[in-house]
Amino acid sequence: MRSLIYRSASKTVRTLISASKSSPLVAEGRAVAAATVTSFRGKVPSAASFSSRAGSESSSRGWVSGALALPAAAYMLQEQEAHAAEMERTFIAIKPDGVQRGLIAEIISRFERKGFKLVGIKLVVPSKDFAQKHYHDLKERPFFDGLCDFLSSGPVLAMVWEGEGVIKYGRKLIGATDPQKSEPGTIRGDLAVVVGRNIIHGSDGLETAKDEISLWFQPEELVNFTSNSEKWVYGVN
Repeated sequence: MRSLIYRSASKTVRTLISASKSSPLVAEGRAVAAATVTSFRGKVPSAASFSSRAGSESSSRGWVSGALALPAAAYMLQEQEAHAAEMERTFIAIKPDGVQRGLIAEIISRFERKGFKLVGIKLVVPSKDFAQKHYHDLKERPFFDGLCDFLSSGPVLAMVWEGEGVIKYGRKLIGATDPQKSEPGTIRGDLAVVVGRNIIHGSDGLETAKDEISLWFQPEELVNFTSNSEKWVYGVN
């Protein structure tokens, strides 16, 4: 128990010291964490030492509960400090069936309502060769040729969305590949019926997102900006 408390407090101090941004709250947290680790060093203080510090049994309990609660408070600070580093970008494409059915506004609004930020968008008709590059990981599948024919059959709305956890949660918004297995409330669950016309594509991982974004967009086609809504989405002031 003693080593567990000490390790937790030590980790708290390291976290707070390594925080990249300082604020009165963080500075105060550092001071309290340092004091706590100093008190815990070597052994957990006895009940008698707690009593002598506080002068009464009740204040002793308060000192102990405050010290043991420190790791949880520091964890919250750590989460806030690390928030900015967790932003991701993902590639989302509304396929020809989604464009032809007039679902562009509906799909964009779902990502916007979630709180994600649109940083790149364009309407293109990809060539068959380009479609083959996009689906290169499926080239051994029997449906590869038909898949590429369909993607190149009409306009595709290519987009890049940014946000915390946007890759993983973007897939949740989209739903399962088979619309009939997609949950109600997802894009495919609400708006599509069969696999061959599932209206939307989304990157399935960090490396895939990077590859697909670089395939569909030039760097200068993507924008970097701070949305006025971010402080309300993430609590960043």
